[in-house]
Amino acid sequence: MAKVTERKLVSFDWAVKKLLRSKANFEVLEGFLSELLFDDIKILEVLESESNKENEEDKYNRVDIKVKNAKGELLIIEVQTNNERDFFHRILYATSKAICEHLDEGQPYSKVAKVISVNILYFDLGEGSDYIYKGKTVFNSFHDKGILKLNQDQQETFKKEYPSEIFPEYYIIKVNNFNDVAKSTLDEWIYLFKNSAIKSDFKAKGIKKAGKVLDKMNMTQEERLAYDNYIYHKRAALGDFRTAVEDGVKKRTKEIEDKLQEKDSQLQEKDKELQEKDNKLQQLAKMLFANGVSKEQIFKQTGIKL
Repeated sequence: MAKVTERKLVSFDWAVKKLLRSKANFEVLEGFLSELLFDDIKILEVLESESNKENEEDKYNRVDIKVKNAKGELLIIEVQTNNERDFFHRILYATSKAICEHLDEGQPYSKVAKVISVNILYFDLGEGSDYIYKGKTVFNSFHDKGILKLNQDQQETFKKEYPSEIFPEYYIIKVNNFNDVAKSTLDEWIYLFKNSAIKSDFKAKGIKKAGKVLDKMNMTQEERLAYDNYIYHKRAALGDFRTAVEDGVKKRTKEIEDKLQEKDSQLQEKDKELQEKDNKLQQLAKMLFANGVSKEQIFKQTGIKL
């Protein structure tokens, strides 16, 4: 039995931005999307859009491309490394924008493109322990718990049975939740996303091609320099983030310590006031007793037991 080996590759988030848009490398994305969607995906073209333009904010941490497959469906592939609190809103906006961009003025709504949003995330999003999630629009009835279907005429016209086949679909892949045990060919792709490596016994569609395309040794000198620059900035950004977190923790710790110290001072002052009050009551009780007031009356009025 042949020994299973592992080969390190360049990171997928960089490759999808720089290498995989080339028609010669479509096989890589086709392989991943075929495994994810349980379909034989053929990419016709990579569609540029406003969202692909780089700026200083997202140059090193955000990638998104739009792909048109053989069915005419739009596939938005998003690779995101930085945590964004409003990321769900972001993917909703991106799919809505894609739909609008690909419906020409005057076209009927029946020409609205089917959009599949594939989001590969290197941070935790929402609450959930799984590493792959799928979302789609389903119309459930209030009373009989049924699912709304297209009527017979609509089914014959659009060749679809449910509204969910018209509305966008969303895939969220939480890379860091993957446990590194590849139990399926799709898992082999997730392993690659997380570890920038493939094993010699991987059999997923397109993954052998990925092993060649993502091999740094097969890159041009210009590509290697661009990748090294990307890794440098990524590490610098990570370092800045960690420093900011550490500084934030130190600042918050100091604020808490100051508040505790202030509270302790307040408690000590309060304790001092209570002690002074008790001493005064003790003196009053002794004076009342000296003037013939009974101990029972003194206790009743002051709470002091002589």
